[in-house]
Amino acid sequence: MQHLEQIQREEQTQQQIALQVAVASMVELSVMDFKERVRNEMEENEALEEVGPDEVEDSEPTTEENERDEVEEHDGDQLSDETADYLTADDIPDYLLRQQNAREEREFQFSEATTSYDDLYRQMGEHDLSDDERAIMEYLIGSLDDDGYLRKSADVIQDELLIYQNLDVSRDDLLRLISLLKTFEPRGIGAANLQECLQIQLTDPDFTSPHKALAEKLLGSSFRDFAAHHWDVLMQRFKVSREELDAAVKLLTRLNPRPGSALGETSSESAPTVVPDFYVTVRDGVPSVTLSRGEVPELRVSRAFRDTLKEYAPARDKLNSRQRDEYVYARKKVNDAQYFIELVNRRHRTLISVMRTIVQIQQAFFVGDDDEALLVPMVLKDVSSRAGYDFSTVSRVVSGKYVQTDWGVYPLRFFFSSQFTAGSGEELSSRQAKALLREIIDSEDKSHPLTDEKLAAEMKRRGQPISRRTVVKYRERMNIPVARLRRK
Repeated sequence: MQHLEQIQREEQTQQQIALQVAVASMVELSVMDFKERVRNEMEENEALEEVGPDEVEDSEPTTEENERDEVEEHDGDQLSDETADYLTADDIPDYLLRQQNAREEREFQFSEATTSYDDLYRQMGEHDLSDDERAIMEYLIGSLDDDGYLRKSADVIQDELLIYQNLDVSRDDLLRLISLLKTFEPRGIGAANLQECLQIQLTDPDFTSPHKALAEKLLGSSFRDFAAHHWDVLMQRFKVSREELDAAVKLLTRLNPRPGSALGETSSESAPTVVPDFYVTVRDGVPSVTLSRGEVPELRVSRAFRDTLKEYAPARDKLNSRQRDEYVYARKKVNDAQYFIELVNRRHRTLISVMRTIVQIQQAFFVGDDDEALLVPMVLKDVSSRAGYDFSTVSRVVSGKYVQTDWGVYPLRFFFSSQFTAGSGEELSSRQAKALLREIIDSEDKSHPLTDEKLAAEMKRRGQPISRRTVVKYRERMNIPVARLRRK
């Protein structure tokens, strides 16, 4: 008996893990990709069918839905949302009964019409380059592959510049410009391979973690063992526990192996079309969160398939061969349909929960007319702990998603920022530091503009101590020239 019980527990664990993996892949989908995923599933499983609008119109809300609406109306966080309920094994899904005046799907042109290539060219302007150096840098940017890597050797690039651009550049100068390119955003651009790409991101001064030192060792001479998952070898080599090694590996998996994946996705003639995944509106000072359904149909298990099960199930021991095949086929299709609908419901529940948490943390921003200065420091870990989902799930939810507010469309990544601790112990976001830095520069005496060192000192005096190097980085990202070029 003990052996049988153990096997049963293992099977349940495997099923739970498989369900978690399936849900993770669902939450990662944008509303447009999710629409395609649902359509494909409907084509493959005839037991899934779309609920017509008339059927939704005639439905009466269940007691469970009435109770939930009452709770949301008096929610302590003053947040409301339109969420999907759950499908039972025997009845039509409750989420089909949600309020009928859901927003019509709308498409928006994202605010910035520049490509990532344009951004790289813009970053060139932040450096004092000669005409020849600009031409070389432009050639380097044009030589990046789809992953953002510069896989050509310096010798090959030297030859190509001489042949195609009539530019004779020394090896040292070329290597210097390649090194400069590797400082551009997104971090990892210009790397020769995956190993260097991850190293560039990990050595970012703003990237801090107690496991960073071990992660850097893994990317060094031990990269092959790391890539081959030789965990025992690595634990022995660095004399660390499995927990310490796992933490360092998890840190590395958070890095972007393809920083150039977005290059060239948009065009300078038209901005990319964005379909919001969420809507946030504010009425009487109360933010309301809505999950976009887009053109995704409401789903239910086919009544014809359920009737087949009801007809054959009571007498399944007496079925003939044809009837038994029909019963087995219908039961499999119904089970698959119920499983998929459960995945859909879990996706909706996860997305709306994470979005509500973001709005709770950044409530001042949404209530305050989308004033960027009102954003507070927030990282994935903050949302993960408050929403009750693990770090990777929150990361998947945030990736590639957009929210439509009363003032515009924002990528969810917009609400996250790095943070540092001020002298008083208060945590401040990099956005707030940039805002203060711009304020200081705008109010400086233009006949004697402040150097970067003096800017850092003034920032510290105002309670936001950052290094001179950070001042330089923020100033360059805001396209503010050095002191000598600001002098009037």
